[in-house]
Amino acid sequence: MSDAVTYQFEYADRLSAVFVGAGGHSYRNIYPSLQYVPVDLRAVCDQQADRAGTYARMFGAAASYTDHREMLERERPTVAFIVTGYHDDGRVQATEIAADCLRAGVHVWMEKPTAASVAEVEMLADLSATTGRYVMTGLKKIFAPAMEKLHSIVHSPEFGRPTSISVRYPQALPAPEQRRDLNAMRGFLDHIYHPAAILHYLMGPVAEMGFQWEPISGASVAMLRFASGAVGTLHLAAGIGPASPLERVEVIGDGANAVLDNGVKLTYYRRGSHGEYGRTGSFLVDDAAAPLHWEPEFSLGQLSNKNLFYLGYVPELQHFCDAVRDGRPPEKGTLADSLAIMRLFDAYRRVSTGESNSLPLDVTQAANRAPGESNE
Repeated sequence: MSDAVTYQFEYADRLSAVFVGAGGHSYRNIYPSLQYVPVDLRAVCDQQADRAGTYARMFGAAASYTDHREMLERERPTVAFIVTGYHDDGRVQATEIAADCLRAGVHVWMEKPTAASVAEVEMLADLSATTGRYVMTGLKKIFAPAMEKLHSIVHSPEFGRPTSISVRYPQALPAPEQRRDLNAMRGFLDHIYHPAAILHYLMGPVAEMGFQWEPISGASVAMLRFASGAVGTLHLAAGIGPASPLERVEVIGDGANAVLDNGVKLTYYRRGSHGEYGRTGSFLVDDAAAPLHWEPEFSLGQLSNKNLFYLGYVPELQHFCDAVRDGRPPEKGTLADSLAIMRLFDAYRRVSTGESNSLPLDVTQAANRAPGESNE
């Protein structure tokens, strides 16, 4: 994202837009982000008419609806933003809404999760290809400025080939007998998109995974091998203290490593010499090899220290709008990214504790096993 932010009203040419969903998350994070992207919000849709009307008035839309299909037919928008919940059976409501938008010739930005199965993501990919309309999922973590900087570091020649990664994120995994139940897995599905997106963005596709699970808190540690040959761990650290920093990412290269704490504090430990062992009198290294550190300041009323920016919400919406305006597919938050995440989600649902499996799983074979049954 450019350092110079353009406000919505400053764009001469804005995309006609509609919004499906009037909930708490969208109120806090997505509607406010529209202030900084080139859209003209025409209408809001929600199953509760009063909420749809209220959000339309608050965020500048002229119309409100309770039926998204009627809204698409009447408004004929260029883009749709979707932030909804789950069906009673645990499926993702936004998946079907996105499909309806594609059939209506509308580009889609949808909040994660994209779907509840690999097959549903593949269905959206087929529809996108058929209609020529784009689908992008809100993978905010990979649009956060500090994460983008980390990506540029670990893919630089100076860093060397990324050889290993460690990601910590607080999330409980239900017991084995509950993992086939989408309602029981709802929280896991909702949150696995964050660490899985980070892994895929920084290291590429996961080729093999296995994990250990702890039954008291539901914590787990997965061992991963990537298609590149690199290895990693995903520590789903259920049970951490409520005041603890939420996440930590560390990538190791060739004589260098970089650490991102809590999504905003980035340290790059560059290549260099520690000096001769047993004869070096100072811990200070040469300036050319000294660690580099970045973190935001929170004193000024600056855009860069607004959570809408440093958490990645505005950058991801800007990326989507730029793609539509330029007539090119999004490069991040793609259905291919979602497919990689859903394959990891499937593995957590179907792989037995302590076993390692190649990805993607043979889900047809895995579906015939009882929960916890061996893959062998």
